[in-house]
Amino acid sequence: MKTQTLGYPHIGRDREMKRALEGYWKGRLDGENLLETLHQVEQDAWTAQGEAGIDYVGVGDATLYDPVLDWAVRLGLVAERFRGLEGLDLTFTMARGKPGIPALELTKWFDTNYHYLVPEVDADVRPKAHFADYLDTIRRAQAALGDRAVPIVLGPLTLLRLARLQGSFDEVLAALLPLYSSLLEQLQALGVAEVQLHEPGLMLADVQEHKEHYLSAYATLSQTGLPINLVTYFDDLGAAFPWVVTLPVAVISLDFTRGGTAGLVEGHDWPAGKTLGAGVIAGRSVWQVRPRETLELIRSLPADASVRLGTSCSLQFVPYQAARETGLPEELRDVLAFAQEKLEELRWLAKAASSDDGAETAFRANEATWERFRRFAPSEPEVARRIEALTPKDFEREVPYSDRREKQIQLPPLPTTTIGSFPQTKEVRRLRRRFKRGEITPEAYEAGIDAWIGYAIGAQEALGLDVLVHGEFERSDMVEYFAEKLKGFAFTEHGWVQSYGNRYVRPPIIFADVVRQGSMTVREFQKAQSFTVKPVKGMLTGPVTILNWSYPRTDISEREIALQLALALQDEIADLEAAGARIIQVDEPALREGLPFKPERWDDYLTWAVDAFRLATSHVRPETQVHTHMCYSEFGEVLGAIDRLNADVISIENARSDDETLRELSEYGYHREVGPGVYDVHSPVVPDKSEIKAKLRTYLKHLEWSQIWVNPDCGLKTRGWDKVFPALNHIVEAAVEIRGEFPATPE
Repeated sequence: MKTQTLGYPHIGRDREMKRALEGYWKGRLDGENLLETLHQVEQDAWTAQGEAGIDYVGVGDATLYDPVLDWAVRLGLVAERFRGLEGLDLTFTMARGKPGIPALELTKWFDTNYHYLVPEVDADVRPKAHFADYLDTIRRAQAALGDRAVPIVLGPLTLLRLARLQGSFDEVLAALLPLYSSLLEQLQALGVAEVQLHEPGLMLADVQEHKEHYLSAYATLSQTGLPINLVTYFDDLGAAFPWVVTLPVAVISLDFTRGGTAGLVEGHDWPAGKTLGAGVIAGRSVWQVRPRETLELIRSLPADASVRLGTSCSLQFVPYQAARETGLPEELRDVLAFAQEKLEELRWLAKAASSDDGAETAFRANEATWERFRRFAPSEPEVARRIEALTPKDFEREVPYSDRREKQIQLPPLPTTTIGSFPQTKEVRRLRRRFKRGEITPEAYEAGIDAWIGYAIGAQEALGLDVLVHGEFERSDMVEYFAEKLKGFAFTEHGWVQSYGNRYVRPPIIFADVVRQGSMTVREFQKAQSFTVKPVKGMLTGPVTILNWSYPRTDISEREIALQLALALQDEIADLEAAGARIIQVDEPALREGLPFKPERWDDYLTWAVDAFRLATSHVRPETQVHTHMCYSEFGEVLGAIDRLNADVISIENARSDDETLRELSEYGYHREVGPGVYDVHSPVVPDKSEIKAKLRTYLKHLEWSQIWVNPDCGLKTRGWDKVFPALNHIVEAAVEIRGEFPATPE
């Protein structure tokens, strides 16, 4: 049985791409050396997959910033404001912006924590091929892998469905198909055996509306004669399954780890002569497969079908190698599988599927390993007891919003604040590293953090912000920090994955019941509040975001994990209130990204996700103002759930999304307070005061004066103080001047 991969980590085992990108942007590295780093990272990925014995190795997925951006540029889908730019200047301006040239919008890649750049397709766009860089990559991959190299191409339908189109979908698709056909012909001329066309859009709920588009497009693309491997992932095909499997392609690769793909395959005849790519290795999980169950699945596949085993999706969503994590307990490390281990699992499953030799011995060894792990991570009876004892009152605030708002803190119109974090400078990171290495005492570390907190409070006071934050200098990451304080989480040293561009995260691993072991944020809040009479926000990450941005355990439901997290946060919020916090922010940027793709599953997810937030926040006093923050997702479909969160104030990413979420909130009739971002924190551009004033005037067309807060899009940890100071100064000045345009304070 043959094996295949659909993509591999491409940040470098030691984050080589991050250092290269940042060096290039700072002028320390030229473009040639930047590309050399990318090529070496690609070569390392090809070598790893080749040495693992993979038969069909997906290649061409590595990127300087974002593969969706790469394909938009290769196909000439470049918005008017970027035209005239070329090469790396074009790529990074589209990604990061320049003065007077806003960057493309960032949003989540389906339900992952990866962010892609949303192509903008103007009505007058004329697609044009620029494939030289990609063809060069394929040649290098062939030199490394021979005919095992299989090019990965983002499919035309998914690309357009992810884009912002001003013109006709049909017309743009018709203009793109000749370019795709030309690319397939050029790949065929290079001698590649097949091409992977990735169409994850096939599993979206509205795919039936695009049925004719898919039928027409793939009828055209199949005429080139190059065998096509049509790849979809993250869910099953649902009602589209019967017609998708008839498309004129040689291979159809499906995700068997999410949704009901196995049932669909069992319930329908598999087309004769077509290979089934069975994605049985979960590309987004860090846990080992259970070989007995997985082989049963493989052997249940149609006996008359040609089956190829593979990963469910690209392995870019997991770290490189679990074996490097020598700091993890052996009992845990032995049940983990990162990208390298998943290649080994794939090869073993392919061999075992053809022969029973040694299988039973392997089964028993695997089961013994898992049993040792279960003894290492026993359940926590008190956690189960608290969940079982919950009643509806535990999810409700005692006083409705209309009554509690007047009891809460009173601020000037258009109050100004930030989302939470301030610049994570080299000095801040060095302080944390020295503490983790044991080079300084806890007292010295806390003194260093307190000095930065004092600096941040003083800066905010000087700028004139109304509600302050402590800056989060003690936090390397908004999820990792809390996970480190909670029992039931484990942490990697080398487990980086890409969030976007040069921004990488190390998702913690939830391996046992979650228990709060003590205060997590109170000391830093108290220190910050001691420096000022202005209100300082208590800052927490919400239960759904901690869950979605971690690698969860799979032996209990996500709902149960979320409720465990919510109870831990409930206890923390009680301590913050007792310490004097009048405003507590519980961030839930990942609420939307966890939404299932099929609408029939929405209610279940949104019920427990909202319940988790409300369980964490509903025990606060009426006088305590609860904030939440959301960013970089499409929120229009879940406005009802956002309303049911019952937060007093929400802040939202807005600067790159053309006020879309703001308009949706207005049309929905959202009646609580909203802070639409006025400043794109992921661009190095400092906004002018006039730009911010124009945004605020726009906001006043959609929301009542009393509803609007003024804040950046997101946290400021990735920016430097040299950018933060002028940006926040312009924000405060703009808010004050807009207040002055009104003759009296509105009721």
